[in-house]
Amino acid sequence: MAKSAIQKITLNQAENIPFDKLFLSQRNVRRIKNGVSVEDLADDIARRGLLQSLNVRPELKDGEETGRYEVPAGGRRFSALQLLVKRKEMAKTASTPCIVNRSAATSMEDDSLAENIHRENLHPLDQFRAFKALSDQGLGVEEIAARYLVSVNTVNHRLKLTEVSPELLALYEKGEIKLEQLNVFAISPDHKRQEQVWKRVAGTNMEDAYYIRRLLTETTVRSDDRRAVYVGAEAYEAAGGVVLRDLVEPEHGSWFQDAALLEQLVFDKLKVDAEAVRADGWKWVKADLSFPYGHTSGMRRVYAEPAEMTDEEIARYDAVKAEYDALDAEYAEMEDADEAIEDKLEQLSAELSVFDDRPNVYPPALKAIAGAFITLATNGTLQIDAGFVRPEDEPQVESDNEEEADGEEIDEQQEEDDDAGSVVVNGRPVNGASETADEAEEEGIKPLPERLVFDLTAQKTLALRNVVAGDVDIAFVAVLHALVLQVFYRYAKDSCLELTLVSNNFGQVQGLAETPWAKEIAERHEAWDRDMPDSPDLWNFLLGLDEASRKALFAHCAALSLNAVVEPWNRRPGALAHADALAATLQFDMVEAGWSPTVDNYLGRVTKARIVQAVREARGEDSAQLIDHMKKDLMAREAARLLTDSGWLPEPLRLEVDDIAAEAVETSSGDMSDEAALADDSAELPAFLAESVDDEPESLAAAE
Repeated sequence: MAKSAIQKITLNQAENIPFDKLFLSQRNVRRIKNGVSVEDLADDIARRGLLQSLNVRPELKDGEETGRYEVPAGGRRFSALQLLVKRKEMAKTASTPCIVNRSAATSMEDDSLAENIHRENLHPLDQFRAFKALSDQGLGVEEIAARYLVSVNTVNHRLKLTEVSPELLALYEKGEIKLEQLNVFAISPDHKRQEQVWKRVAGTNMEDAYYIRRLLTETTVRSDDRRAVYVGAEAYEAAGGVVLRDLVEPEHGSWFQDAALLEQLVFDKLKVDAEAVRADGWKWVKADLSFPYGHTSGMRRVYAEPAEMTDEEIARYDAVKAEYDALDAEYAEMEDADEAIEDKLEQLSAELSVFDDRPNVYPPALKAIAGAFITLATNGTLQIDAGFVRPEDEPQVESDNEEEADGEEIDEQQEEDDDAGSVVVNGRPVNGASETADEAEEEGIKPLPERLVFDLTAQKTLALRNVVAGDVDIAFVAVLHALVLQVFYRYAKDSCLELTLVSNNFGQVQGLAETPWAKEIAERHEAWDRDMPDSPDLWNFLLGLDEASRKALFAHCAALSLNAVVEPWNRRPGALAHADALAATLQFDMVEAGWSPTVDNYLGRVTKARIVQAVREARGEDSAQLIDHMKKDLMAREAARLLTDSGWLPEPLRLEVDDIAAEAVETSSGDMSDEAALADDSAELPAFLAESVDDEPESLAAAE
């Protein structure tokens, strides 16, 4: 049997039609403006000409063509040409390339829809290669963006792909890597590192862009790190450092690739800044990235005071103040407002404010015995804490030698008096007895016996105790006086109360000074320290405080002696139980105080079994199985993510109430179905862990 001939199609013919013979069809399916504007398209046509013909149909009247043509497809191109005619950049009779469709097999709506649906956008990789070719030809980013009606960011993103490994680009072309992932790989210029990271995450549930970004930058320093802010990107790059930048998602910032170089630049700059501070007259200056908590313990703090005014400034101040007071008194008696007087008063007040707000300075004499600590604040600025006097730099009293000599004489005299049964108090015999036994014998009055003095003062002590016990307010001030002497006057023991306050600084704990609690305590302590008078005036100062201030100061001093630290060499079960009772009374909770497990404060310092146990307690068995196969560093980081906002605490931070609650939760969770537990955990997991909980972990282990 002979095969039937295949019918050949006939393509629509192209014709050049005068533009004024064309009109826009109302049967075009595109109604909503989208994409490139008509103005931009008109500019592009004016620059390069019309690249795509119009699709037209002849206008019919009584079945005959009228010579005019309707445009059902290509409406935006037609509108752009209309705009060029209106701007007189194109003649209205210009020949316009058109594809004339005279077929009755399809409608105009069908033609319009087909033209819009059957088109396919350029693949990003093809766009990248095209932009790269134009860039190599000398076109700038702005010019490319203007010509092809895209944003400058889009051009930058595509050109950034030049830093991606060709191997990964090939995988992207095959559809094995997403564009979002490819853009993240462009952060690092190291092709080998890119390929290593992809092999590590390929085929696992950890292919999300944020995770790839973290792996690419795990050995770098973020640009918002205080060290990076202090040095600055310009100085770092000038020293040969490389900055990795994320052009696709600039909100993620950038990274300094060479951490060792950055550290060296920080110390070099700190050294220069320290020399500049020391040149200001300080006896010593210590500079470091950070100092341990309590590093100023044992030092006296002095503070800057307003600079002293010269005789001329004092005279000017008195004159301005007198003029202001006189004018103010005169104005107060006036019935009507006077704008000129008000302006004058405002001017005088501003001048007085300049005197009152003069800068605080340290006297040169204080600088000569004090020093300063220089470190970096959390925002990367230079932090200078000045005015600390070390014990060995404390000024010696000029009469020390004389007092020492007097002391030797007193000791000799006391030995003689002891032989005679006398007692010497404060360098003189009691009851005003003469300093030698011979004089006492001549007058017929002997010093009081030592035992008698002890008995009498014991009675005085008990009587005074009894009176103090009856006056709660004075007793409170007396205890406060003893505490303040030990907290703020490190060498003053001028209190009759035998109270001892011990305050452990825990300087061996790294990063303790950076915690919000340490900063708040330091700020409160400094505020009180500035107000403290000289030691002899402290009692009257405390009496003059209002009740609320006294209580606040008392709470501050008492809190500094609290110690709930567990030490293997110092068993204190009773003290630790009391600390838990105190915390329960205050309804204290470390989670509410702001503590959460991180790699630095817990997860990176315990075994893998402990990490898995923490995730199991907080998120359940399914979540624990997602990380139990990982290496420790990766496990710790992922555990930190899983434990965020979980409220989980390690055993040393829990109270007895917390343990009871944890047991109740564990018991109740045991009654849940696997499906319910999984649904609950998935709500808390990051996307890459929640996507496929049922996947076999062996594939992840193989990737590792």
